[in-house]
Amino acid sequence: MQETAQQYIQRILGHIDGQDPMRVQKETPKKLAKLIKTLNKKQLATRPEPGKWSIAEILAHLADAELVGGWRMRLILGSNGVSIQPFDQDVWAETLGYAKRDPRVSLETFRALREANLSMLKSLPKNLWENHGMHQERGKETITHIVRMFAGHDLNHVAQIEQIKQIKKGSAGARRRARGDR
Repeated sequence: MQETAQQYIQRILGHIDGQDPMRVQKETPKKLAKLIKTLNKKQLATRPEPGKWSIAEILAHLADAELVGGWRMRLILGSNGVSIQPFDQDVWAETLGYAKRDPRVSLETFRALREANLSMLKSLPKNLWENHGMHQERGKETITHIVRMFAGHDLNHVAQIEQIKQIKKGSAGARRRARGDR
């Protein structure tokens, strides 16, 4: 069963309880780089189960989502109250070939876009943080809300990558134990 827009917002914002969203966003590229540092191409490209994204696909998604987020914030800042178009992440993943993208290039793209977006946000006067757009599925979204959502989105996907790594580590350990290796 698909979650509603409100359930999605609550789930994503639940990841950032008590954390500074700007700090979370600043730290995410480094966390991701550390998480994938020791993984080879096959490990990055393997899906944990059918219908679930691989680490490479998650990184491609993060790069594209950062591009979209930067565009949306700039659109809102230039035209308060503007309509915000949603996108279907699964259609983008398939159509744009997330599974075939180089995960390290995706991470670098994400890092560069994130750096540019954070730089823009740091220079914003306080009154512009309440500028908003009207997301066609989720309703009114201020710059403040978008920043919180992106921090929660980061933490959601970092946790997914950590879980995938644990699954892979567990699988490798099980194979070693089955062979009698230590």
